[in-house]
Amino acid sequence: MDFMTDRDVQKYKEDGFVVLDGLLSSQECDELKQRMNEIVDQMDVPEHCRTTFTTYHDEQLKTQGSADYFITSGDKIRFFFEKGVFNDQGEFKVPKHLSLNKVGHALHAYEPLYKKVTHSAKVQGIAKKLGLVNPVILQSMYIFKQPGIGGEVTAHQDATFLHTEPLGRVMGLWIALEDATVNNGCLWFIPGSHRSGISRRMVRTPKGTFPLTDFIGREQAYDEDKFVAAPVKKGGAVLIHGEVVHRSAENTSEESRHVYTFHIMEALDTRWSPDNWLQPTEELPFPPLFTK
Repeated sequence: MDFMTDRDVQKYKEDGFVVLDGLLSSQECDELKQRMNEIVDQMDVPEHCRTTFTTYHDEQLKTQGSADYFITSGDKIRFFFEKGVFNDQGEFKVPKHLSLNKVGHALHAYEPLYKKVTHSAKVQGIAKKLGLVNPVILQSMYIFKQPGIGGEVTAHQDATFLHTEPLGRVMGLWIALEDATVNNGCLWFIPGSHRSGISRRMVRTPKGTFPLTDFIGREQAYDEDKFVAAPVKKGGAVLIHGEVVHRSAENTSEESRHVYTFHIMEALDTRWSPDNWLQPTEELPFPPLFTK
């Protein structure tokens, strides 16, 4: 019995997303959360977060440090924080476990539990069901959506950041490690919006210039009424087409919304843009999905 049904495939193709219940057991979700807890326990806070604001120059250095930390994170495990969690001395204003926005972008490569889930039989089955021939893993993230401060993610398309020629070769798998509800910041989609291409691209700027990335084109204004909510139970997953427009609201509830998410690309006859912020490295080429 396929984990993903023909009807799921149809819905994914028509809407650009589909909710798949029961990808992980409750215990598997708890193990991933527990492991992340340990990673955060041992976390080294990046230097740019500790920078004190005194002059414009310092602020520039902090911004540049932050950008560099992000753009070189494709083959590492790095920490990204919510706004306003550090004071002017670079010390936490909130408990450190509640300070993070996300951890990325190579959990799938270096953390055995995350690697196991990423390459699991169910995930491989989804790729096969969709007819992928040579899928590779591009990146992975653990997203916290902290209670009370979990920031809004504005409407966007993943292919803005992960560009391929032709388009349509990237998809995200977004796994709820806790119930994702309308109250704690679940995803919202515009069904069918994956058929109109992309409205903007994030690209690396030439070496030696700052900022390190820039946008070509602009994000469109979207009609709020067109968005539909996609709540997911713990252990369920949302399959996200690279061009479908989606967003999530800020989390004003008292419940966190932990998620493990990763992106897959069909590498057969696909050109990965050398302008993308994320690039494979010698240390970490994009690993094939169909290996353990």
